Amino acid sequence: MITKVLIEKNAYHDSVTLMSLSSKVLSQEGVSDAVVSMATQMNKDLLNNIGLATEESQSATENDLIIAVKAINEEALENAINFIKEELTSKKSGKNKNGNEAVSTFNAALNELPDANLVIISVPGEYAAREARQALHKGLNVMLFSDNVSIEDEKSLKELGAEKNLLVMGPDCGTSMINNTGLCFANNVKQGGIGLVAASGTGLQEVAVQIDRMGYGITHAIGTGGRDLSEQIGGIMMLEGLKRLQADDNTKVITLISKPPSKAVQEKILNKVKESTKPIVVCFLDGDKNEVEASGAQFASNLIEAAKLSILNLDESVTFNDDLSNETINSLKDEMNRLADSQKYIKGLFCGGTLTAEALSVLRNSVKVIQSNVAKKAVEKLSDTASSDTHILLDMGDDEFTKGKPHPMIEPNLRNERILKEANNPNTAVLLLDFELGYGSHVDPVGESLETLIEAKNVAEKAGRYLSIVAYVCGTDSDKQGLADQERKLTDIGILVAKSNAEASKIAGMIANKEVN
Repeated sequence: MITKVLIEKNAYHDSVTLMSLSSKVLSQEGVSDAVVSMATQMNKDLLNNIGLATEESQSATENDLIIAVKAINEEALENAINFIKEELTSKKSGKNKNGNEAVSTFNAALNELPDANLVIISVPGEYAAREARQALHKGLNVMLFSDNVSIEDEKSLKELGAEKNLLVMGPDCGTSMINNTGLCFANNVKQGGIGLVAASGTGLQEVAVQIDRMGYGITHAIGTGGRDLSEQIGGIMMLEGLKRLQADDNTKVITLISKPPSKAVQEKILNKVKESTKPIVVCFLDGDKNEVEASGAQFASNLIEAAKLSILNLDESVTFNDDLSNETINSLKDEMNRLADSQKYIKGLFCGGTLTAEALSVLRNSVKVIQSNVAKKAVEKLSDTASSDTHILLDMGDDEFTKGKPHPMIEPNLRNERILKEANNPNTAVLLLDFELGYGSHVDPVGESLETLIEAKNVAEKAGRYLSIVAYVCGTDSDKQGLADQERKLTDIGILVAKSNAEASKIAGMIANKEVN
C-alpha cells in the first residue's frame, strides 16, 4: 500500500460536498482508504487513527483542506487524487443547473439571487453563527446545516429570527421541505394540506413519506434542529413554525414531531397548541399522552400513527388496515422456524436517529432487556456500542461512528462491517435495518449494501444457522432512487420488507420472540 497526503491552504468546502466526495473516492478501484475533509481537530485525530497523519496535516488549520488517500499502487493513488481535484474544481467553477454563476461569498450570492428569501449555511461551526446573523439582518430565513454551534449562539440567533419573523432552522438541521422544495436530506413528496414542524430529521422524513404513500401531501415541513426543544432554547423555532403554519391558508392540519421535550418546554408548546384554530397532531416519542390530549391536540405514539392521524383530520372517510397480510404472517412463521435455539436477539443497525428511537419505543414492551445509544432511560442506555449480548438498537449516524466519515445515509458502506459482525454472532436472530431515499442520500443505498447482506446470510448458513433480516425503506415512488426498485433488491435476496419503520420493528420483535401477535 502507498499513501499520499495533500494540504490545500484556505480552501474551504462544505461538509455535504466533502462527505459525498469521500464516498465516491472509496469506491474507486484500488483505493483502500480516503479522507477528504477540512482540517478540524476531529478529522486530524481520524487521520492519526488510520495511520495517514503527517506533520503537515497535524499543523493544518480548520480553513485548510486535507486530501489523504491510501491505495494499492501508484496508478490507483494518482487516479484517486486526480478524481478528487476534478470533482472539487467542478464544484468551485462554472454554472449550476439553473445557469447561475458559482460564487464564493454571501454578498455575491445575494447579487446573483436578489429575490432570495432563504439561505442554507454549511460552514465550520465557529463561523456559522456569524453568517446566519448576517443573513437574518438582511431579512433572509436561515437553514443552518452546520453543527458545532454553541447553545448560546443558537439561542441568540433564534431570538433574533423570532423578533424579525424569520425562521432559523438548525443548527445541525438536516431536513426541511419548503414550498414543495426539499432542502438537504429530503424526500420528493406530494403537495397537500398537512404542515409539519419537527426537531428530528428522519422523523420528519418518515411522517412526510407515509403521508405521501397514502395519497396525501404536505404544505411545508419545517426542521428546527435537535436542540430546539431543550430547556436552554425553549422551543423557539417550533413555536415560530407553529405560528407560520397557523397563518398559512393552504395548511389545514399541523403535526409536531420530536423526541420528548423538557417539561417546561412541552408546557409552553402545548399552551400555544390550545390556542390553535386548526387540528394539531403531536408526536413526541415516549411523550405524555394525557398532557397532549389535555391541550386539545391528538397524541400519536409513533411516526406512522402521526401520519395517519394527520390524514384523518383532512379526510374522515379514509380507513387504514393495520393488519399484517397472510403472506407476511406465513413468511414470519417460516423465519421463526428456521432459527436455532441460540438465536435470541434483535440487532438494529440504523442510519436514522429518530427511527432508532421509534424502534426502541415500539420494542420496549415486547422484548426483554433492550439497549440503545439513543436511549434516555438509564436502564436502556447502551454504554458500550461494541457490545452485543442482548437486543441492541444502534444509531450509526451518531458522532461516535461518523467522526471524519460521511453519514451512513450518504455512505451506507459504513455499517457493512457491523452487519457482518452481527451475522457472525450466534445469538443474533434478526438484523433490523433502515434505508433512506431522497435528496442528499446515496444514489443506491440498498445496492451499496447488497453484497454484504448476501454475505451475512451466507456466514450464518455456513455456521449452521439462519439469519433473518427485516428492512424498511424510507422513501417515495418519486424519489430519484426509486422506492419499488430498492425494495425489490431486498426481497429478491429473501429480506422481509416492511411498510413503515414501526412495522419493521414490530415484525423483528415477533421473530425474536418466535411468536406472531
